[in-house]
Amino acid sequence: MATVDVIKCCMDSISQISDEIRDAIIYLDAGCTESFEYVGAFSLFLELGAHAICSLEKMSPLDKVVDWNLTSGPAKKIVVITSRLLSDAHRYILRCLSAFQTLCSCAIFTCISETGHSAYPESPLGPDAYREYESLLVQDYEELARKFLMNSSHTGESIVKDSTPAEDEGWSQLTTSEEEPFNFSSVASAQNSYEDSVIDRTEDVRKKLKVSVHHFPLVLCPFSPRFFVLPSEGSVAEAYLSAEHDNSISFGLPPISTGTTADGEDVPPGATLTAQFLYHLAAKMDLKLEIFSLGDVSKTVGKLLTDMSSLYDVGRRKRSAGLLLIDRTLDLLTPCCHGDSLVDQMFSSLPHRERMASLSQSKSSQSQVKLGPAYLQRSPLTVQIPLNNFLRGDTSSSYNFQLVESIEAFLRGWNSRDSTPQMVELVNFSTKLSGEMSSQDFQSDLLCGSFVSTENFHGTPYLEAILERRTKDGAVLIKKWLQESLRRENISLNAKIRPGYASKSDLQTMVKALAKSQSLLAKNKGIIQLAAAALSALDESHSAKWDAFSSAEKILNVNAGDTSQSLAAQISDLINKSALVSSQGNNKMDAQRGLLTLQDALLLTVVGYILAGENFPSSGTVGPFSWQEEQFMKEAIVDAIVENPTVAKLKFLKGLTQDLEANFNRKSEEKNEDLSNTESIDFDDDDWGSWGDEDSGKDKRKEQVYDDIQLKLELRDRVANLFKIFHKLSSLKKNVSFREWSQALSKFNDDPCSNKGLLYKVLSRVLDKHEVPGLEYHSSTVGRLFKSGFGRFGLGQAKPSLADHDVILVFVVGGINGVEVREAQEALSESSRPEVELILGGTTFLTPKDMFELLLGDYCCV
Repeated sequence: MATVDVIKCCMDSISQISDEIRDAIIYLDAGCTESFEYVGAFSLFLELGAHAICSLEKMSPLDKVVDWNLTSGPAKKIVVITSRLLSDAHRYILRCLSAFQTLCSCAIFTCISETGHSAYPESPLGPDAYREYESLLVQDYEELARKFLMNSSHTGESIVKDSTPAEDEGWSQLTTSEEEPFNFSSVASAQNSYEDSVIDRTEDVRKKLKVSVHHFPLVLCPFSPRFFVLPSEGSVAEAYLSAEHDNSISFGLPPISTGTTADGEDVPPGATLTAQFLYHLAAKMDLKLEIFSLGDVSKTVGKLLTDMSSLYDVGRRKRSAGLLLIDRTLDLLTPCCHGDSLVDQMFSSLPHRERMASLSQSKSSQSQVKLGPAYLQRSPLTVQIPLNNFLRGDTSSSYNFQLVESIEAFLRGWNSRDSTPQMVELVNFSTKLSGEMSSQDFQSDLLCGSFVSTENFHGTPYLEAILERRTKDGAVLIKKWLQESLRRENISLNAKIRPGYASKSDLQTMVKALAKSQSLLAKNKGIIQLAAAALSALDESHSAKWDAFSSAEKILNVNAGDTSQSLAAQISDLINKSALVSSQGNNKMDAQRGLLTLQDALLLTVVGYILAGENFPSSGTVGPFSWQEEQFMKEAIVDAIVENPTVAKLKFLKGLTQDLEANFNRKSEEKNEDLSNTESIDFDDDDWGSWGDEDSGKDKRKEQVYDDIQLKLELRDRVANLFKIFHKLSSLKKNVSFREWSQALSKFNDDPCSNKGLLYKVLSRVLDKHEVPGLEYHSSTVGRLFKSGFGRFGLGQAKPSLADHDVILVFVVGGINGVEVREAQEALSESSRPEVELILGGTTFLTPKDMFELLLGDYCCV
């Protein structure tokens, strides 16, 4: 039986729409670009006959002249693939339609199903969403054509801005452009009876353009054939997972589990879209799912998935698989900590691509609905691996200038007879570009790599192998791959490479040798990019701080096993040290020395409170600490913010940051004035006459003291609200299911596995066929029928076990990190069934920085 491969399923889904791709210009939005970059699907698009692959949000008039397959004639059809709701992508689709003269067909593929569109509160489309959108798009396109033709008849000028529908109808205005965006070949030079002519031509547009909308569910980012997350700028990952109520921690995370599931309008859109995605993912992989869930939102997703199943789906001959849904909120400690994972360090150290300025962001800022924000802005998954250090030199420099010359030659040859201002401007731009080529910033932007999951070494995918190893083991494996590649290319090194440990200098030497020519770079780009990413993670400026975090987390863990007083004292000490570092140090030097800032100390405070909730659930009346212990921590945070207000621009300080900075600047100026006055004391007879001004000076100082007191009182109120979040985090394990967990998992407390994450512990128990407290099984339609009806005749079904399946799909609602992927593989290899095909997935890929933003940033529920 064939193994389950997520990457292969994605490739097959693209091949299935080959008829639409052939001879078309492909437009991908940011989420799909992210997805297909990880899949490595761009070459497949070109093999299937695509003219070009372009960005939907950054559509350019030059897109229509690019043809990678050298086909004759202009493109007559476009294919748009989007990971968003159709209403969000509408403005960009309309812009693409308006830019082509000979367009006959527009095929739109969205990963959101019709049910998902109708269920999402921000979507104006109903149950028949695709057909509704087809007619709406044609109507808007006709309206644009009509207004353009009428305006051309009068003035010959474009009115892009005025031609779009109003904002309150749900469609945003198109941006203006100097390039004329609408070129309808049917515009006649004669202007007689232009109204009738406009109507006729508009009807021609309707007959000429064929619009179709289809479902394309497999838009995901696979790190390996068996591990994936959702695109950061797709509607599924951006939808909120928690409404604003007492049990909410963050809009981007499930709420605290209480044993109740949401129904009807209370179901968060993220749960609905996640259920839709998993249902269609299983259908594409031809899997029949037995659904198990752990956590309130996971139970809601499981219920939605069960309701979507039908007698037809159950009766089909599919491969049986178990689906385990887990709420991220059940284990917040693991993604907050800096674990032993090279992939986690890579994603934390490398710069990420900037988010596209999309319509969803403007909606999110304009409408903060009662249940939560309309959209979450996840951190992009596309990293920018710096390659400039390895490619710098004469070869790289000459290559850059050859690139500029090629661009200029292309622009001149595009239309040599055309001397319009636009053409002159493009040529001038290429000239300006050549002058900027020598700048380091431009080179660093130009020479950046990215992760591609299909890159492999003799059939072993790079990312998959690195995910399953710890940091040092992963670095040694990369070193081994580099040595094998050098040996294959017959390249000898002058420097001596030490066996065993992979040092930064060894990796750097081998990468430079392997990238010394363009042919070698193209041939070995996969291992070169991975090694460059590892070098970034192992650089002292990042690794020192990561190690400092890891050491502090271990100290907190040790203190959590002692007393609440020692843990509270350790947290206060970390906050005080961070305040001292922020007021005296240099950020870059501090990072290299492994010194922590106030934001870092606050993240460690989150870790400390979660540990305190596990170990001291009844120490305080509200939180795990006594009032006095907590007061010391509050005062430490207040003093740290007052001493350096610029280091903590957090949600709980919004509206107060400017006052804090002004207060800090005023005190600094007063200190400088006092120092200058003490250095130059001069007694002058004229000063005796100024004694009467002392009263006014005292009044001014009194006002300043009063303002300082008011500011500090306000700051203390804000910090008190911050500690409400900490109290919620410490109460995660006070419910019944967690008390059951503490008893069931007692065997992990006396061995080295006690610091493992929840995913490892759950899988270990599941694969050993032990009971998992709180795990709910969702019966299928037939299963419920047997249980309720035929069970009285002795024909009831036995409750299935997750371990009975040869394929197990685990999806973490809220996100997953690299440490959990490695630990899940360890749990599988240590179990009695290592042959099980384990597929892991999550809403997004989480780093400690992402957890900080979710818990203490703009999306926290204070």
